[in-house]
Amino acid sequence: MASPAALLPCLSSYLNMHMQVTNKKSLGLASSTRRTNSLPTITRSSLADNARLLEAAAKHTVDTYVRSGMVVGLGSGLASGMAIQYLGRQLRAGAIQDIIGIPTSVGSASEAAKAGIPLDSYQDCPQINFTFSDADIIEEGTLVAVIGRGRTQAEESIIQEKTILEAAEKLVFIVTEKQYKGDLDGSVPVLINCFNWMEAAEEIDDLFLGDAEVWRRSSVGHAGPLGGEFPLVTKEGHSVLDVIFTSPILNLADVAESLDKVDGVVAHGVISRIPCTAVIASENGVCVVDNSPKDALKNV
Repeated sequence: MASPAALLPCLSSYLNMHMQVTNKKSLGLASSTRRTNSLPTITRSSLADNARLLEAAAKHTVDTYVRSGMVVGLGSGLASGMAIQYLGRQLRAGAIQDIIGIPTSVGSASEAAKAGIPLDSYQDCPQINFTFSDADIIEEGTLVAVIGRGRTQAEESIIQEKTILEAAEKLVFIVTEKQYKGDLDGSVPVLINCFNWMEAAEEIDDLFLGDAEVWRRSSVGHAGPLGGEFPLVTKEGHSVLDVIFTSPILNLADVAESLDKVDGVVAHGVISRIPCTAVIASENGVCVVDNSPKDALKNV
């Protein structure tokens, strides 16, 4: 969580603009109540099954794509953590040598340090040979992905993660079959300048009017559409808006293009890149999908 001192400039701006919100439409949510939690119940058994499947996909990713002497981007998330741990074991066993890891987050840097992977910063590496990472969802066929949902740690950076993912010569997302889908739903995180967040939020709300709600992310719990008393401020000094789609997302690339045109938007969580590969964990084994001009799908 960011310190109170670091939040004061944005809180002051927030309070001033909050007073300007009238009974007319404010983010399209002035009369909204807290969103109902409709997530399915997650049991220990389902978590264990999910981890088992992802571990197989993580090992496949390292064994298939990582070679000695590479600079490797180390992604964020459960599957990426497993891949980092496995890569560390391979290094200690001598199966792979001379790897430099480029962490996409504080979490992946910590995992890599514990695994014994030598690290460098992405600013100091002109070339990244290969990067693996989790994705929140990934669009079937196109492999356009969303990252950064639900993170409340100010020290984590969507900008840093996205830079490393897009800079790699080869990019692989490790996901479950439930995350690889044609009918997309959920949210897209958007980073905006802190001092004009309300104006940007209003423009985004108008852009997706009737199809999405716009909520400012809080650093503590669920604080409502305006982010509560302690809205999340990233280490770069940006606010985070969650564009929560209430209708199916028909085309993620179109969403990204529309967000890029909004004044005040610094970055968003949509990753749209060709070529890209998805390593998909399922009960039937590991499935690999490419979005290159010669699209390929194969079971491993």
